Amino acid sequence: MNINFKNKWVITAICAGAILFFAGIFVYYNLFASQFQTEKKAYVYIDRDDTPDSVLVKVERAGMPRSMKTFRWLMNHFGDTKTVRTGRYVIKPGDGNYPVFRRISRGQQAPLDFSINDVRTIGQLAEKIGKQLMMDSAEVAARLNDSAFCSKLGFKKETVISMFIPDTYEMYWNISTADLFKRMKKEYNSFWSSERLSKAKSIGFTPSEVCTIASIVEEETNNNEEKPMVAGLYINRLHKGMKLQADPTIKFALQDFAIKRVTGEHLRTNSPYNTYKFLGLPPGPIRIPSIKGVDAVLNYTRHNYVYMCAKEDFSGTHNFAATWEEHQKNAKKYQEELNKRKIF
Repeated sequence: MNINFKNKWVITAICAGAILFFAGIFVYYNLFASQFQTEKKAYVYIDRDDTPDSVLVKVERAGMPRSMKTFRWLMNHFGDTKTVRTGRYVIKPGDGNYPVFRRISRGQQAPLDFSINDVRTIGQLAEKIGKQLMMDSAEVAARLNDSAFCSKLGFKKETVISMFIPDTYEMYWNISTADLFKRMKKEYNSFWSSERLSKAKSIGFTPSEVCTIASIVEEETNNNEEKPMVAGLYINRLHKGMKLQADPTIKFALQDFAIKRVTGEHLRTNSPYNTYKFLGLPPGPIRIPSIKGVDAVLNYTRHNYVYMCAKEDFSGTHNFAATWEEHQKNAKKYQEELNKRKIF
C-alpha cells in the first residue's frame, strides 16, 4: 500500500510538473516571446480621441506582429479607456506582447527629438510645432499672438519668437502647450548665460535686440564666416543714426519671401518693418536666428563699413564699402549681373 501510495504521488507530481512546464511555455510564448517583426524601432502615437480598438489597429500597423490574438486579449481583459494613455510608444524588434501592452497601459512613453530651425514667422513656428508634437498649431499660433500671454513670458508678441532657441530638445510627444512654453523659456534663460548677457550689455543691446539684428544678418548671408562682418555693418549704421535699409525686412513686411529683387514699389510699403522708411530696429526678429547668428552679433567684427551689396558672382557673400561712391560701384556691378540674368 505504501509503495502504491508513493507511486501515485510521484505520478501526480510528474503530471503537475509537466502541466506547469507546458503552461509556462504557453505563457512565455504568448506574452514574452518575440511577436513583433519590425526590423527597427517602430512608434505608436496615441492621441486624445483614441480608443482600445483604435490602439489595436495602430499597434498592428506599426509593429507587424505574427498574431494580434494575445495582444487583443490583454486589451480586452486588462485594458480600458483609462489605460489608453496619450503618448508616443516604442515597439522594439523582437518585442513580446506584454512588454508593449505594459508600456502603453502604464504610459511609459518614448521621448522624441524636437527641433526648431529655419522659421521666419509665427505661423511657420506653430506649424512646425504642430507637426512634431500632439498640439493644435492653431492653438499655438493663438498663444504666440496673444500679447498678454507673451507678456507673462517676458516678451512682446513681436519678440516672443526669439524665445525659441534653434536646437534639438528631448521631450514627450504629448507635452502640453503650457509646458512647452515653460520648457522653451527655461532653455532661453539657459542660453542667455551671464557671459552672453554681459556681451549684449557691452555692445548696448538687449537679448531681444541682439536676436533682431541676428535675424537680419541671417537673412542677408548663409556664410557663417561673413556673419560677424554683416553684424558689424548694421551695428555701425545703428550707432551712426542711419537707416538699416535691409532688404530682408521688406520681404518680411510684405510676407513675400520669394521676392528676388527689391524695387522702389516694395520700398514704399507702410510697415514698421520697413527699415528703408523707419530708423532703428524693426519691432522684432524677422526669423528665428541660429545660435551662430546670435554669437556673430555678440562678437561682431569692428570695421568702418556701412554699405554692402551682394557680390556679382552670386556666391552668397558681399562686397563691403565705407563710402557711398564705393558702394555705388559695387551696386552697379551687381545690378548689371541681375539684368544679364533677367532677374527683375
